[in-house]
Amino acid sequence: MGLLKEVAQSHSLDTSHKDFKVVVLTEADRLTKDAQHALRRTMELYTGTCRLILVCNSTSKLIPAVKSRCLAVRVPAPTIDEICSVLQYVCHKESLTIPDTLAKRIAEKSERNLRKAILLCEACRVQQYPFNDDQVVPDCEWEVFLRETAAMIITEQSPKRYTCNTKAILIKLIKMYLFLRLLEVRGRYYELLTHCIPPDIIFKRILNELVANCDGTLKAEVTELAAQYQAQSQLGSKAIFHLEAFTAKFMRIYKQFLEEGLESMGF
Repeated sequence: MGLLKEVAQSHSLDTSHKDFKVVVLTEADRLTKDAQHALRRTMELYTGTCRLILVCNSTSKLIPAVKSRCLAVRVPAPTIDEICSVLQYVCHKESLTIPDTLAKRIAEKSERNLRKAILLCEACRVQQYPFNDDQVVPDCEWEVFLRETAAMIITEQSPKRYTCNTKAILIKLIKMYLFLRLLEVRGRYYELLTHCIPPDIIFKRILNELVANCDGTLKAEVTELAAQYQAQSQLGSKAIFHLEAFTAKFMRIYKQFLEEGLESMGF
């Protein structure tokens, strides 16, 4: 905000053009509510000398005061063919040659995210060059990390039947073990957040991995639970609390689901 005010307060010396400057803010939807309110005040004070272009993926995370002062222009995500052409252009500038089939597979794996597609192309270059058609497109490290985290949450739900004289003690041990597992998962969430992985992306990826291991009757409940905690995380300032709460809730629900399934089968 200090840099924005400094740019807005100074007037342009070139009088042959418009007497205002243009500032582009990318990922405006990542701004906190306080930052957006400060941005709104700056927009009102320096309208005559500065114009702002806010780039965001979703307008739902912008406060109404900011949205009402902007003209919304919706730009669709680039198509697969457009991403392929950009990859070909980037490789040409870097004196590289990329096959069309590999460029298409990278574009499809990027989920129409141009930034991710360029990063995947760079990873392929580090992995192997010259490129070939059947080259494996590596996954992003944070995606692998998220899959491992989801596997940790799933694989530790293994209820067993015990004799009556040891059941109470073993239940306490299981609860303590699950608490320690939750602390380990919390540490992995912290690592993702410190590497600037957005909380909504973490929620989405974790949910996709978890529901893949759930029964059809449980998928709707888990999805609703994830949507609830994700919405709450957008209202707060500490996403780690909501991620941990969702994980703890899922572990309890999933453990109960497995126990009921085993009891119904007579184990």
